[in-house]
Amino acid sequence: QVQLVESGGGLVQDGGSLRLSCAASGPTDSRYPMAWFRQAPGKEREFVAGISWSAQATYYAEFVQGRFTIARDNAKNTLYLQMSSLKPEDTAVYYCAVTEKYGSIRDSDFGSWGQGTQVTVSS
Repeated sequence: QVQLVESGGGLVQDGGSLRLSCAASGPTDSRYPMAWFRQAPGKEREFVAGISWSAQATYYAEFVQGRFTIARDNAKNTLYLQMSSLKPEDTAVYYCAVTEKYGSIRDSDFGSWGQGTQVTVSS
């Protein structure tokens, strides 16, 4: 099973930017689509962005509205989420995960979750 470790979270002001990373280890020769999810306090975990193995296809949640970009570097076994124009409502723990179902936004279709990285946006 692939192990995932997220990093790059932190405290940022309203309108600021952050880049999250997700390092994969283990059987990374499997060609899995990946995605970012997030979970705010007291809320359900929700889909943020997904990417195909080749990185040629991506899809986003509506609330992203062009502010986030998902990318991956398969040579480095790393997934990224570049976030800009951050808002206080983006405050959450962000998780990366792998799936066999490109295009899914259901967390039940994803596995190998990381421990998450906290993103806090102050107003």
